[in-house]
Amino acid sequence: MPEILFSVDHSKSMRDQAVPGHNRWHPDIPTVAMVKPGAEFRMECRDWTDCQVGNNDTANDVRDIDLTIPHMLSGPIGVEGAEPGDLLVVDILDLGPVPQQTGDAAGQGWGYTGIFAKANGGGFLTDYFPDAYKAIWDFHGQQAVSRHLPGIRFTGITHPGLFGTAPSTEMLARWNAREQALIDTDPNRVPPLAVPPDATNALAGTATGDLAKRIATEGARTVPARENGGNHDIKNFTRGSRVFYPVHVKDAKLSGGDLHFSQGDGEITFCGAIEMGGFIDFHVDLIKGGMETYGISTNPVFIPGNVEPRYTEFLTFIGISVDHDTDTNYYLDATLAYRRACLNAVEYFKKFGYSGEQAYLLLGSSPIEGRISGIVDIPNACCSLYVPTAMFDFEVRPSATGPTKADRGQCAVATA
Repeated sequence: MPEILFSVDHSKSMRDQAVPGHNRWHPDIPTVAMVKPGAEFRMECRDWTDCQVGNNDTANDVRDIDLTIPHMLSGPIGVEGAEPGDLLVVDILDLGPVPQQTGDAAGQGWGYTGIFAKANGGGFLTDYFPDAYKAIWDFHGQQAVSRHLPGIRFTGITHPGLFGTAPSTEMLARWNAREQALIDTDPNRVPPLAVPPDATNALAGTATGDLAKRIATEGARTVPARENGGNHDIKNFTRGSRVFYPVHVKDAKLSGGDLHFSQGDGEITFCGAIEMGGFIDFHVDLIKGGMETYGISTNPVFIPGNVEPRYTEFLTFIGISVDHDTDTNYYLDATLAYRRACLNAVEYFKKFGYSGEQAYLLLGSSPIEGRISGIVDIPNACCSLYVPTAMFDFEVRPSATGPTKADRGQCAVATA
């Protein structure tokens, strides 16, 4: 087993670990360990919310999540010799839930998918599903099942939602300025257009005193993907993947977390993956001057791994850039087209006895394939959503006999 460079005791908050992680991006967060190019090592990871969500049948915990706390990241790990302009080569050797443990923390044999309330984060379909809901998933080897979504079993595609290198001081300032400019276009929007720096519940790793205060005040929130990598939520970023991260600071400072047992393309409920704590094993190397050599200057490049579920039959839903609620056409709007594909799938699965919320949770967590199918045929963009049919224990394809409707239970809901 590779050497563990960042360890987590899942009975404790990330703040109370022997070596705490961090939940903001900042160039001055101290490294917790240094490795040489060619090293292999393990990082243990806490659930992204620091385990604010429990294995229960209420969605009150999802509704009430304190979003100043995420994402809880492990690291940073420094790489000797890494300098701005290099490419950090990161291979994912292995990853998974917390090994050989059952317990109350996500990743200890179970995980969860949440629909966030519109007033607290929202999601891709938040105007249609404005309240909080949840599904708990139990892990059985590579497969997941849920008491909140009966009739479904699928093989997960385990991956990290979030990994990246530290930004430079100049890059951090640009992030914060441009995101604030976006917020200022509609400062009272719910959910907000972006999340600015906020010292509330900021965790600065091993930094103390004035440095910790400065990191808390200046540090960028970890919500989006950015030039350093960050919260990509790419489901195919799994075992065997190789990522080429731009290096912006000395030693590169690799950090991450937000491990997922499974996820559909888009992670559409916001907390749409099957969230968990666990471990991830890396191999790292350097390409000196690689950013200029390969023209990789704005975002990472990655080679997907070759370990994924092998589903061969799909039911595919189509969406176009037309708002069917108002019969309004939009010009090549791929976001709207993908939203309509998702809504079409939700309406379809309701005919089999699932609630809309259950269908929404399923699309966020299962290994669906989302694609931009047409982006040039004016005025309509076209997106498609491929749902594996084998994950249902009943026939879901259309036929002359009609849908097999049954009592499909219910997901966890929030109560007053």
